[in-house]
Parts: sequence; C-alpha cells; structure tokens
Amino acid sequence: MSDKTGVAPRLAEVLSVVLGTAEIPVRLKAWDGSEAGPAGAPVIEFRSQRALRRMLWSPGQLGLSRAYVAGDIDAPGDVFASFAALSSTGKFTEPGPFRRPTVRELASILKNAALLGALGPNPAPPLEEARIVRAGRRHTRTRDAAAISHHYDVGNNFYALVLGPSMVYSCAVWPDEGTGLEAAQDAKLDLVCRKLGLQPGMRVLDVGCGWGSFALHAAQNYGVDVVGVTLSGEQAAMAGKRVADAGLTDRVAIRVQDYRDVVDGPFDAISSIGMSEHVGREKMPGYVAGLHGLLRPGGRLLNHAISWNAGPTAPDPDSFIPRYVFPDGEMLALAEMVGALESGGLEVLDVEALRRHYALTLRAWIGNLEEHWSEAVLLAGEGRARVWRLYMAASALGFESGMTGVSQILVQRPGGDQPPLRRTAWL
Repeated sequence: MSDKTGVAPRLAEVLSVVLGTAEIPVRLKAWDGSEAGPAGAPVIEFRSQRALRRMLWSPGQLGLSRAYVAGDIDAPGDVFASFAALSSTGKFTEPGPFRRPTVRELASILKNAALLGALGPNPAPPLEEARIVRAGRRHTRTRDAAAISHHYDVGNNFYALVLGPSMVYSCAVWPDEGTGLEAAQDAKLDLVCRKLGLQPGMRVLDVGCGWGSFALHAAQNYGVDVVGVTLSGEQAAMAGKRVADAGLTDRVAIRVQDYRDVVDGPFDAISSIGMSEHVGREKMPGYVAGLHGLLRPGGRLLNHAISWNAGPTAPDPDSFIPRYVFPDGEMLALAEMVGALESGGLEVLDVEALRRHYALTLRAWIGNLEEHWSEAVLLAGEGRARVWRLYMAASALGFESGMTGVSQILVQRPGGDQPPLRRTAWL
C-alpha cells in the first residue's frame, strides 16, 4: 500500500507524538502491510493493535519498550540502526523524566487508536518487567537482594552465551579496536590488579564479585587471597564451582552476602567493579564509609562505575532501564562519585575514563547474542532475550554519543604506604 492509505500513516502520527518529533525517523510497517515514513530508513514493524494500545496506556518510552519486549513491535533489520534512529529523539538514551504528552496530543492518540480498532483495556506488562520498582523503601537489604536477583538470576548459561568464556560483566579495556573480547576483558582485570598494587599474600575484597572472574585472575596471577561477595545465588554457585575447578578454594572464598554485612576486615585492597550503580545516591555515604572501614591504612579501593555524563539526575522510574533491566539502579555523575569518595576520607590517586571501551564491549556482547539468538531464546525466553538486545544496543549508543560514561576511580585510605609518584607505576 502507498504511504497515504492503510494503517501505517495513522501509526506514524501516533509515533510522532510519542517521540515528540514532527517527522518519525523510521520506516513504519503496519499489520495490514501498509508502510509510512522516510524511504530507506530503518524499519519498525507494528504487528498488532495491541502495540498501539500499549502506547495509548503508557505513552512514551515505557509503552514502546513493553511493546518491543512482548513482540508486538519488532526491528527486523540492523538492531543498531533501528535503535539509533529512535535514540536520535532522546527516548532510549535520555536518563531523566520524559516529556508527557499534552491533552491535545493524547486526544490525537485516542482518535487514531479508535479508528484503528485499538481501544481496550491496558494489556498486562510482559512477565520480564520488574515488580519491585514501586514497592516500599529503596535499598533495604531485602529490596536490594530482589533487585539483584531480577537482573542476575536469569540463568548462568544465558550469561555465558552473551559474555563469552571470561564471564566478565563490566567494561573491558581494549588496547585497540581489533582486540578480541576475551583479551580485552583479561586486560581490564589485569589493569585493576596493577592499580590496586596487588602483591603475594595480600588480602583482597571483591564487592559484587559476579561469577568470580576478578577473584580468580587476582589469585592466579598475583598470589593474593580473595573474598568475593554477591547477592546473586546463581552467580555465587557458578563462581564457587569455577574456584573449585581451578584448585583455589584455599585462596578464594565466594559468599552470598550484602556488602554492608562484611565485618572480617581489614583488607589490603578492595575492588568494586560495576557494583556501585546498585547502591543508590542516598546510600553512597554509607557505602564509602563501610569500605573505608574495611581497608587497612594505606589500602587501595578501585571503584569502576557507569556515570551520567549529562550531569546528576535520577532515572525516570517509568523508563525502560528501571522497569526491565536494573530496578533501583542509580548512576551518579563522575563528579558526584569522586566527591563521595573524598568526603568519606579517601584520597583520589587516579581517574581513568573508559567510555569508548564500553561501547566496544557492548557491541561484542550483542554480537554474541545475535549469533546465538535461537539458543538465547531457549535459555531465557524470547522476552528476556529482547530485553537484553534493547538494553545493550541502547546502552552502546549512549556510550558512543557521550550521554553516558564509565570510569575507574582509584583511591587510598590515608596512612600506611605512600602511593607511587607517577601513575605509570600501574599502566
């Protein structure tokens, strides 16, 4: 059908309202076969009226996200091109509250929905949507455990498929763009060890230890003893098996434990790699104070975390990431994190920005997911696989655009050994 007839032109009018743009940046294909939008643009398919009904009840990013996760809409071509087109409007990379449609815009959506037979009750959210985002106080031990379980307890085999053999779920460090994912992750783990100044016999705490990759690397290559803590039972089970298989049970202990409950310090060094995003702004002073208290004088902490480069902001609780990916997650601006560490009595030794490295890492993970899509669907379900595809593609675009960043901040508790005169000591 032409761009002037069929369902697609009305869908295009609705989507322009939802995206807040005069013209949609994608080519729409509707359930009746009609199309609308710029020729040659990435294609977005609307498979049924239910997709439009979701947008009617939740106009904005949440409605679009629910429709995509449920399979009511699809992006059948290049996933990056499709999401980049949508992200050009700010709807998939913007961290703050989203502009709500005006009464006039809602009336336009309602009119088109009625004409297309899409009026009806609010469809149930996909099962993959977190149910804890509005339940009680944030960052209690119980709620934090539930939030971590939502994200990490989705199957170790699924994560192995996406992450590859390294089982490292954080930004790799790429010597160049041609470096493979495994080598880049190994380079990151070794960089953290060198920054922490690890020496044989040291005692190290790995906060948010994941599947044990850093703990294993540090024990095997630097002769240290490591305690790794995580709130994910599935992570701990796999990490423990990996430790046993490596013959390191006398050097590495993996616990299902909240970082706030660790009391067996002091430690010579602490790594926190991709964990502090789960702490929350209000709890950050307690996080810093707790880790400060677990460090020996002169001991170092490396905090590796994603930040909003656009400045301090809280994510919209009705956006995709809090609802589907990281319930209660909160990424601070780099200046906020540095300020929190310094205010907690820790001296900053080094700050390294790795924004471009995370974009490369995410693209490698998406490559793994796309290559093994059928297996991923069997392991975690199509909805979960779609969540990860959208989340990683949108995140990669956020890092590439500079909206988000990731940095390693190395700090030291005063006292004890003096830091080296030059940062080249660990580079």
